[in-house]
Amino acid sequence: MNKKHLLFLFFLLLIKPVNAQVNLSVYSEVSIITAGPGTELYEAFGHSAIRIKDPVLQLDLIYNYGMFDFNQPNFYANFTKGKLLYKLARYDFKYFLASYKKDKRWVKQQVLNLTQQEKQAFFKYLENNALPKNANYYYDPFYNNCASKLRDITTTVLGDRVAFNDDKIEKNLSFRQLMNKEIHWNTWGNFGINLALGSKLDQKATSEQYMYLPDYVYAIFKNSALFIDNQPKELIKKEITLLDYQELDQKITLFNPFVIFSIIAFIGLFITYRDFKNNKRTKFLDFTLLFVTGIVGILILFLWFFTDHSTTPNNFNFLWAFAPNLIIAFILFKNKHPKWIQAYFKMLLGLLVIIPILWILKVQLFPLAVIPFLVLLFVRYLFLASFYKK
Repeated sequence: MNKKHLLFLFFLLLIKPVNAQVNLSVYSEVSIITAGPGTELYEAFGHSAIRIKDPVLQLDLIYNYGMFDFNQPNFYANFTKGKLLYKLARYDFKYFLASYKKDKRWVKQQVLNLTQQEKQAFFKYLENNALPKNANYYYDPFYNNCASKLRDITTTVLGDRVAFNDDKIEKNLSFRQLMNKEIHWNTWGNFGINLALGSKLDQKATSEQYMYLPDYVYAIFKNSALFIDNQPKELIKKEITLLDYQELDQKITLFNPFVIFSIIAFIGLFITYRDFKNNKRTKFLDFTLLFVTGIVGILILFLWFFTDHSTTPNNFNFLWAFAPNLIIAFILFKNKHPKWIQAYFKMLLGLLVIIPILWILKVQLFPLAVIPFLVLLFVRYLFLASFYKK
């Protein structure tokens, strides 16, 4: 969802509601619209929507479940807590297409192979859903978003007559693996998402759950069937490329996560080697490492226990972003240290050892870019455990 799309909300005020009892003509079409990804994080997955076109009634409407309003009361507080209120917006298709043309993002249309009765059922459902009392819904990026809505609407309207076909997609991928295919691993967006979301994201997704991503809505609908009198026919009647732009590549900045964490690791390892040779401890390095990991750990616990986000619980990033480190950072800044501090760093080493085990077993995949930082933490904790023997 792009901020500039909010102007479409004004168009909603200009378009008079259509009585859902109006009968669509035989020339009407119901289509799945899929748009390619953009360069921003919130555009990285692309977009999906439903189009209803009837040249006889002079209707050409897009039903877009990807709208939200920054001006909602307590928007940012609710966003943080996981209460993401999204809206179905219904407006002229030309405005939708113009936005993607401006961004140079491809747009493809799949016309559904429906009977007249089924077209009318889609139209009635969407018109009812677009009413102000029904338009808002609580968004979940993995379970209830603009793409999954199209899957759910199709099964609601067509029932067991639709049979989704997953023969031509890769199987047994987790939600996280699917997400990582869409967002390059060496971007801050990918790092942030993988840091914030817990092991629920590592559950294997069913083929229908794949359709939280627009690309899989497109791919699965393309090969699916619709049964009429127990006879299968193709769900997609025809495909049309509305905007034929080359897919945009995500921008990987010079100061990407892997570079930044590698630089930090190099500096930290050099200081640790120097401290080992000189039999001393650099307080600033220890304070910085413990303070930062402690702050990140508190954020992880907040998302885990104090928000409604469905995928933030059970986040094993706490094994390296350990919240109590925030307190230990200030304790170690003093010249004296408690007797138990050596045992504390041994415990931290133990926690770090668990990470590759969970990673290999695919209990949770961790951000790839953080590996140099984890190496630094392990070496520094090993040094501190040895240093405090004295």
